[in-house]
Amino acid sequence: MLRRAVDDLAWLLSRGYAEKSALKLVGDRYQLNERQRMGVMRCACSDPALARRREHEADAGSVAGRCLALDGYNVLTTVEAALAGGMILEGRDGCYRDLASMHGSFRKVTETAPAVELVGRQLEVFQVPRCVWYLDRPVSNSGRLKTIIAELAARHGWDWRIDLVNSPDAVLIAGRDIAATADSVILDRCARWFNLARQVVAARVPDARIVRLG
Repeated sequence: MLRRAVDDLAWLLSRGYAEKSALKLVGDRYQLNERQRMGVMRCACSDPALARRREHEADAGSVAGRCLALDGYNVLTTVEAALAGGMILEGRDGCYRDLASMHGSFRKVTETAPAVELVGRQLEVFQVPRCVWYLDRPVSNSGRLKTIIAELAARHGWDWRIDLVNSPDAVLIAGRDIAATADSVILDRCARWFNLARQVVAARVPDARIVRLG
């Protein structure tokens, strides 16, 4: 049912329907609850958006020796959710997304430090020598997360910079470095992007609960 809903929403978006009204139409048709509607929305995209995302996606080989720009919360929450046994959704574009929502405040969980370490280990495999984590300054406790990431980077000798910015979306869209994100707003406008969260989960969390809706 959810796969059909994703297909229907993608069909409507491809024909120019507004996302809000299209999601309501599809959600009402399949009698989806709010959580299901959120999952369908995160997994669907129009055919033109899908084509653009595929065209601009960087593969693992092309990030070697390059600096990556990480959409910090976007990457981290997905890996955290996978480690915690939460549901991970695979969308039309192949991205892994969680169902967690940021409510203006970061809360450290048991999986936070292990998730950061898994990201670091996988970046080593991809031979990424340097990366910049962009965290949302308006999100409360982002400074605390910055400290956690910086301490782990120092411990492992990773060349990481952690920046608090008002809008990571704007920075990643305008930046020259490859953006590591699954955020649709960034994917549809950035120059190059890398499916880092999926790569980390696929390689490092073999028992992750993946629901394929794409």
